[in-house]
Amino acid sequence: MLNHKVLDEINAKISQVLAASPAGDVEKNLRASLQGLFSRLDLVTREEFEVQQAVLVRTREKLDKLEAQVAAMEKQFQSEAPKPQ
Repeated sequence: MLNHKVLDEINAKISQVLAASPAGDVEKNLRASLQGLFSRLDLVTREEFEVQQAVLVRTREKLDKLEAQVAAMEKQFQSEAPKPQ
């Protein structure tokens, strides 16, 4: 089995060869184009998405509690209200 150090050296040499070749220029241009495209899109990071998802879960829990409280108050009000004859 190959040593990790040998694999790292091979990977580094391949990266050097690609960086010096036209493929390196294509990669740089493609990366710059994609970054420009993504910056124009209205995207959020995974972290921002997860934060907003957690906020939404807490908001949903609070809403459920408030709905239960309103239902209990409505039930109590209906039982205490004078009944028409």
